[in-house]
Amino acid sequence: MTLTIWVDDWQIQCCGESFAPGDVVSWHLLEVDPEDYADLVGSDRAAEIDFCEEHHGREDEHAPTRLRVLTITEVHCRYEVPPGSTSNVRHPVPGTTELVSVREADGRAVNRPHVDFTGYLVTAEQTADGQEDPASRDR
Repeated sequence: MTLTIWVDDWQIQCCGESFAPGDVVSWHLLEVDPEDYADLVGSDRAAEIDFCEEHHGREDEHAPTRLRVLTITEVHCRYEVPPGSTSNVRHPVPGTTELVSVREADGRAVNRPHVDFTGYLVTAEQTADGQEDPASRDR
């Protein structure tokens, strides 16, 4: 079964390990509401997202899942303070998403004009044994 997983840029930049297609990883997966990603990747792509990878908080609630990475796509989009907002919090601007297929994810993306790197869409398949200790990761 193929899964689509969201990996935040900051998760891997902080203390995540790089990965590439063909790698087997052991990740804590949290179910997501795809609509939470609609402004980042568009409604159609958001509907494909099954889980997000988490290793900074709620991972104790879920056993790690062993996965073979199939594809990696960088997600870039523009962020702006919404018109009429009373705060300085920037939000993704719908329709500005740029998707870039890459051969490795290391949390650092090549700068693209007018958009910010925000994370990865990863397709992966669960390996035969399914779940395993997070310390075991083949490379």
